[in-house]
Amino acid sequence: MAPTTPQTNFDLDPGDDLPQDDSYFDAIDRPRFSFDANLLKEPLTVVPTRPPLVFRADASVKTSMQAMQQRHRGCILVTQDGTLRSPLTGIFTERDILLRVIDSGRNPADVQLWEVMTPDPESLPFDAQLAWVLNRMAIGGYRHVPVVDANGWPTAVLAVRDVVEFLVESFPAEILNLPPDLGRKKGRARDGA
Repeated sequence: MAPTTPQTNFDLDPGDDLPQDDSYFDAIDRPRFSFDANLLKEPLTVVPTRPPLVFRADASVKTSMQAMQQRHRGCILVTQDGTLRSPLTGIFTERDILLRVIDSGRNPADVQLWEVMTPDPESLPFDAQLAWVLNRMAIGGYRHVPVVDANGWPTAVLAVRDVVEFLVESFPAEILNLPPDLGRKKGRARDGA
């Protein structure tokens, strides 16, 4: 019995009608859903926010972490003088705690924000449209986007959670009226996150 060799694309006739390598990069056909594009043109002010936590760069990470925990915030904005009436110089997030403090084996009480914050974070002007927040979050991979006024002073932080809650409020029937079980099996254990 003669050994057989698997057929590859190299064995095909040039006239065969098969997708070329470039087709890998073509857009995938996905169903289109109706979405009110005017919603994306709304100003950032339509998204409810809370006042940001603001610290100086020489504040300890431990103090910052405690403030984040007490106020249920995912980030701290760092300004020159630690107030809202000062230019934004950095951002310190939950991700920084994990990757730059805990993962490095550093003691939060011995580390200052300037050592582990992200300096000069991307921010948006207060009059930007909602589309820009979604752009920064999607393209930059940010969970928190600082919003600044004309002076560069922080006015708010938009978190992914804030945007999701806004979208849920904008489309309540489509989101809140879904069946409760989503097809999951009953009696599933609730271990983990």
